[in-house]
Amino acid sequence: MSAEQVLAMSPQMQDYLQHEIVPQVRRIGARQALLDSLYTRSALQLEYDAQHTRTAAEAFDARRGNCLSLVLMTAAFAKALDLPVRFNSVHVEEQWRRSGRFDVLSGHVNLTLARAPADRISASAVSDLWTIDFLPAADLVGQRSREISERTVLAMFFNNRAAEQMMQGQLDEAYWSVRAALAHDPHFVGAYNTLGVIYRRHAQPVLAETVFRYVVGLEPNSPVGLLNLQLVLRDQGRVDEAGAVAERLAKLKSDPPYKFFDLGLAALRAGQFQEAKRQFRREIERMAFVHEFHFSLALAHYALGELDDARQQLALAREYSVTSQDRLQYDNKLAILRGARSGAKVPG
Repeated sequence: MSAEQVLAMSPQMQDYLQHEIVPQVRRIGARQALLDSLYTRSALQLEYDAQHTRTAAEAFDARRGNCLSLVLMTAAFAKALDLPVRFNSVHVEEQWRRSGRFDVLSGHVNLTLARAPADRISASAVSDLWTIDFLPAADLVGQRSREISERTVLAMFFNNRAAEQMMQGQLDEAYWSVRAALAHDPHFVGAYNTLGVIYRRHAQPVLAETVFRYVVGLEPNSPVGLLNLQLVLRDQGRVDEAGAVAERLAKLKSDPPYKFFDLGLAALRAGQFQEAKRQFRREIERMAFVHEFHFSLALAHYALGELDDARQQLALAREYSVTSQDRLQYDNKLAILRGARSGAKVPG
C-alpha cells in the first residue's frame, strides 16, 4: 500500500463531498461545512473503533475507525476543500491493552484545521484554528500535545498495521509494514520497537536485541525500550543482564510528559543555565526527536557560552522540526549563532 492510498478519496467520498459538503460551503464556509457534514449534524453516524487501523476510504466506508483512521479521513476531506491541516500527537495517560500474547501501548492523535483562504473575511469572525478530537473533552483536560508532520502520521499508520498483522501471526507482512513506517519517518521510535518485537517473535533474538539497544541508545530512559530489551535478554537466558535492565527500569519514575522540559524552562528563566541543561537532557532521554527540547537546550548552552554545543542542538532542532516555518526560523537562528561570540544576547 502506498502513502497516496492511505489518504486517497474514494468515489463514495467524492460523491459525499459534492452532494453533502460543497452545497454548504458558500453559506457557512468550508471548515464549518466539513465539520457539520462529518460530525455535528452528520447522517454518517461515525463510531470510534480502536480494533483496526483503516485508511481514510476504509474508515468512511465502515463509518468507524480509531483516532488515527478518523484523523486520516477528516484530513482527506479537508485537503479536498483546500483547508490547511495540522496533525498533533497528544500525550494522554499511558493506556496498555492486551491482545493475545501482546501488550500494546496506545497513543493518541488529533488534527487542527485552519480556515480556507476564501473564508478569511475577518480575523475576529471565528478562531483561526479549530482542533478536532475523537475523545471526550474530559479525557483531554490538561493534556499536552505537539505538532507532527504528515510523514509521521503515515509512519504511525504503517506501524499500527504492522502491529495488527503481527498479532494475527502475519510476521512477514508485519515486517514490510514496519519498514514502510520507517521509510516515511526514520525518527519514529515506536516503529523501531515494533521491528524489534517482530524479530523477537520470529525467533531472531540477536536482531531484536540490536534494535532494542538502538532504541535505548536514542532514548535511554524510554520505559518501552528498556522493557523490550529486558525481555529479549531473558529469552536468551542472560539473567544477570536482564536483571540489571529491570533494576534500571524500576528506578524510572512515572513522571508526566514535559515535566523536565517545564522544569528546564523555569530554570532558564531564573538564569540557572546548568540546571536548565540538566532538565532538558532528561526530557530528551525520554523523547529524542522533539525539536522544542533541542532548541531549549541550545539556549542553555548559548547562555553558558558553549557555542559549539548550542549550534549542534540548534541543528538538531531544525532537523526534527515539522513545518517549513520552523525550519526557516531555525535557519535564521543558526545564521545568527554562527557569527555570535560568548556573552552575546541569547537568540530567543
